[in-house]
Order: sequence, then structure tokens, then C-alpha cells
Amino acid sequence: MSDRQALLSGMALTVFRLNGQFLDIAEGLARPAGLTAAHWQVLGAVLKEPLPVAGIARAMGITRQAVQRIADLLAANGMVEYRPNPAHRRAKLVAPTAQGLEAVERIGPAHAAFADRLVEALGEDRAAEMHELLRALSATLETLASDQDRT
Repeated sequence: MSDRQALLSGMALTVFRLNGQFLDIAEGLARPAGLTAAHWQVLGAVLKEPLPVAGIARAMGITRQAVQRIADLLAANGMVEYRPNPAHRRAKLVAPTAQGLEAVERIGPAHAAFADRLVEALGEDRAAEMHELLRALSATLETLASDQDRT
């Protein structure tokens, strides 16, 4: 294995581990509000504006089918509702209900406390730099995947 292959593998394994760690943290934060991490992610995606399932999936980087399953569960539990979409007759918009907004608000204090602990442990500048590096990595991977799709 070349040094570059080892670097790619190391980055991927680290990100997979981080994903698991973030999901564990999110599960712990969401559980007291009666949500799972996946429920919280979908609700979070539509807090600013209602989105179609495909838009949520793109924002989250997961499949439309996975988002549809979660959105249907949230709708059945009264956390979101489907609204007409003026841009697309069949692709309804997912919007939080008052109950969904309340659940997300219940997560807020524990989320803020954990964020404070994390940034305190890393330092403000280092945390911001990590965030920017992760965004740059994600954007580069997206560009490379898009380039590969065109060839």
C-alpha cells in the first residue's frame, strides 16, 4: 500500500470512528426528548424551512429511502407533517409540528452544555479550524465524486 493509500484509509477510518462517536453522543442527547439521533437529524434539517424528503437526504448525505422511513415515523408520532409542495405536486414538504419543535427545544440545553465542554477541551480556534478542515474534506470528496461520475 502506498503512503497516499494509507493516508486515505487512515482518514476514512478516523471519520468512520468520529461518525460513530457523534451518533452515540446524539443518541444520548436525543433520548430524553423521546427521539433518536436519526429523528433529531431529520427534524433539524427542516427547522429553518420545510423541505422535500429528497432535499433532506441531500443535506444529510443519506438515501432518500432512509429519510422517507424516518419522516413517516415522525409524522405518525406527530413530530412532523407533510405539506403541499408548490414546486412539485408529488414531493410533499416535511415540516416540524409544534410537538416536534418542542422535542428539539428540550434537547437544546444538553446540546449546548456538550458543545461548551467540547470547545473548551479543544479551544475555540482549534475547534473552528477542525470544522473548516472537515468541511473542506467533504467538499473535496464531493467534487472528486462528481468528477468521477462524469468520466
